[in-house]
Amino acid sequence: MTTADGYRIDPLTGDVAHIVADRQTRPNLPSAGCPFCPGGVEAPDPYDVRWFANRWPALPDDRCEVVLYASDHDASFASLGIEGARRVVDLWAERTQVLGARPDVSYVLVFENRGAEVGATIAHPHGQIYAFDAVPPRALTELDHGRDNAEVGLGADAPGDRLVCQAGTWRAWVPQAASWPYELLLAPERRVADLPALDEAGRDDLAAVLIDALGRLDRLFDGPMPYMLWFHQRPTDDGEWPTAWLHAHVAPIFRSRGTQRFVAAGELGSGIFFNPLDPLVAAATLRDA
Repeated sequence: MTTADGYRIDPLTGDVAHIVADRQTRPNLPSAGCPFCPGGVEAPDPYDVRWFANRWPALPDDRCEVVLYASDHDASFASLGIEGARRVVDLWAERTQVLGARPDVSYVLVFENRGAEVGATIAHPHGQIYAFDAVPPRALTELDHGRDNAEVGLGADAPGDRLVCQAGTWRAWVPQAASWPYELLLAPERRVADLPALDEAGRDDLAAVLIDALGRLDRLFDGPMPYMLWFHQRPTDDGEWPTAWLHAHVAPIFRSRGTQRFVAAGELGSGIFFNPLDPLVAAATLRDA
């Protein structure tokens, strides 16, 4: 199936793709200076945190946004401190609520690509938000699977011996069937549906556990860990979604110092991942980091 906005479903696999041909010509690197630093093209005024519509959107109708975590070009999420990280969490929640209230938005995906190894073209600390007009397949799979397994996968007993760190009600642990050597899952002990539903304490705890967990990844090999991070949360399509449980996935791509873990044909072709590191060993290593 093909639509005018480039949304396509493969007739063989059922996989979904958005064909966004005009992004092929987007600049790979800024031509002069950092556009995210104060005074830059995307941040003309001083700021603590900031959002703006992506100039090169993957989705139409201003449904792609960029979130700047701090004005300091050399900062990382782990260096923001609780107060700085909390400002980011609050902005994520605000934009989720605003975008989710639109009639053409059914799902808000908050995410970050950190490092040139995962395609981040600007080093300034930032993430993105995509507002989808339908619930994406990966999120929908979790929601459907969670009808019987959300408590097992995210509840009080989920981390077991794979717990890495905890801040109040939020915990970070290595998943039982991790696809990436130092993969992490972050979730509150009890079900919270989405970012806007977090209370004050929950937002502080999320900020703290993000700083702790992401800082451990950087300390692991004494340098910035490239990673992909994304939040799954309740759809905004007015459905009930009783199994929705806010959580974050973190996929760090180094398996050892300077060595990237590649996903290759045997994994893409089979849909089965072959992780070279035991999750229990990964968790113990991160606890020590």
